[in-house]
Amino acid sequence: MQAAFTRVAEVGFEGLRLRQVADAAGIDHSTLHHHFATKQDLVNAVVLHTTGRLAGTAPADAPDPVARLRAHLDALRRLCEQEPELFTVTAELDLRARRDPAVRAVLERQEAGWRAALTAVLAEAGVAGSEVGAELVIAAVKGVRLAPHLAPAVFDRLATVLAGTATGP
Repeated sequence: MQAAFTRVAEVGFEGLRLRQVADAAGIDHSTLHHHFATKQDLVNAVVLHTTGRLAGTAPADAPDPVARLRAHLDALRRLCEQEPELFTVTAELDLRARRDPAVRAVLERQEAGWRAALTAVLAEAGVAGSEVGAELVIAAVKGVRLAPHLAPAVFDRLATVLAGTATGP
């Protein structure tokens, strides 16, 4: 799966070839088929791996909602800096989801959970229009995938703007 993830980061899903994945993993092509019967099974494993990595950045327990939001954005910023290929693969997944109902379903569930968590944190912080604030965070994260070097500035500014609209603790 890691070899497939790396390959997707390098060439996208359209360039994903099972023989190349097997070679990169140091296994025979037929052995790969014992673990992933089809290319779609391998794609699904990449989807679950990628969404699982991002789920680890969910707003964590912190003393107040603004601190939780800042911690979430800081975790995303660190991932963007340390694992830029993760964000490349998420962009590929968004494109793949337009044509692949299985990928779309997983991404929709993941994003719905993310949206709900963000909305709850923002509402607890007293941010007016917490649903719009959640969409702003999601759009910012998806936007910096294309320019990861801007992630620190974008996430810092976003946290400052959202914290400035908070009326709660």
